[in-house]
Amino acid sequence: MTEVIATNQTILVVGGGISGLTAALEAAETGKQVVLVERRPFVGGRITQLYKYFPKLCFPTCGLEINQRRAKMNPNLTIITMAEVTGILGEAGDYTATVKISPRYINDSCTACGDCGKAVEIEFDNEFNYGLGGMSKRKGAYLPHNMAHPLRYVIDPSIIGTDDAEKAKAACKINAVDLDMQEEVIEFNAGAIIWATGWRPYDANKIQPYGYDRFANVITNVEFERMADPQGPTGGKLVRPSDGKKAKNVAFIQCAGSRDHNHLLHCSRICCMATLKQTHFVQDTWGDEGKSTIYYIDIRAIDRFEEFFQTVKDNPNVSFIKSKVASIVENKENGNPILHGVDTEGYNRYATDYDLVVLAIGMEPSVNKNSFPVDIVVNEEGFIEPAPENGGVFAAGCASDALDVNRAVQQATGAALRAIQVVNRVAGTEG
Repeated sequence: MTEVIATNQTILVVGGGISGLTAALEAAETGKQVVLVERRPFVGGRITQLYKYFPKLCFPTCGLEINQRRAKMNPNLTIITMAEVTGILGEAGDYTATVKISPRYINDSCTACGDCGKAVEIEFDNEFNYGLGGMSKRKGAYLPHNMAHPLRYVIDPSIIGTDDAEKAKAACKINAVDLDMQEEVIEFNAGAIIWATGWRPYDANKIQPYGYDRFANVITNVEFERMADPQGPTGGKLVRPSDGKKAKNVAFIQCAGSRDHNHLLHCSRICCMATLKQTHFVQDTWGDEGKSTIYYIDIRAIDRFEEFFQTVKDNPNVSFIKSKVASIVENKENGNPILHGVDTEGYNRYATDYDLVVLAIGMEPSVNKNSFPVDIVVNEEGFIEPAPENGGVFAAGCASDALDVNRAVQQATGAALRAIQVVNRVAGTEG
């Protein structure tokens, strides 16, 4: 049974990505009691699925390890994974939160030895690698990723009651597999709430002219990121999902579903920079044989990113074509995607094929206003507005706007400060 000791001096953080983790740590390190609730089996969010950051092309793992160490060492922070907030009652300074916790079927004794995963035979598409066109699988008993926190295996609920579940239990030498775990519902008090549920990649299946749902060699930027990672599904090899052949000639389509009244109204701000970064992956893998072509409306690379953009622009192996690609068809002979459209600078029509096409899909906020447990102000793009009507609920990171990691961390620190002010006022009133 999960126990949480909380009062109206407690800050509830919903979402354990980089924004939620930052807000939780900043508040806990000031001495506040913090409860962090995360839907996934681990904290860290989507940065755990990145290979490299832009513009420095450094690895997220170092910062992730530091934050995880801070979390482990802080007694003021309670982390509950595989959980979601289903209800919030009350007002600023006096909330009651209801949290539903799904069973992991693995208890705290787990040492992540992997014996249960070896014993299980059934496989599923690996959501950590976004499935990647069926190229990435995980077992029914699995560790979400190598740096997962908590470092504990998970048993997929769909295998409970099957022989595979019994095999996992029998394989565990320390009785960490508990197939009798049940869903829990707990309630606790909080004085302020930080909503940091992050973002989700826009559904590329909705962009019908680009054929993501029909052509194996049309993938998304988040899938390409996992493919480039040596810890990813292909061991860092840039290959075509259709046949495993080397993907040396890659096209990137910007604003795929963004700045479009049929899809996302907003610019996600990170897509241009993510593509500029990913052109490095192509050349790092194939040298001068690696060619990247970027189809764009305009490139958003402001402030400190301008120099990074200029470096990519000067690379003779990277081409820029100012055009909104009209459609993609497939070359039936070799499986190459063929891009059709018009170059808006020279007004030349093109029909060009590539080994692989990467759609730079935008970020969609993971905020569902219709099912939100308390009244809040949400703008037309789906982000939470900083409105007084929200009371003691503060959005952090990409719940508030489309942000890169650096800006999301800064914004989350601000949300933590606002939450601290609320519980401090309550403490002052009660004192």
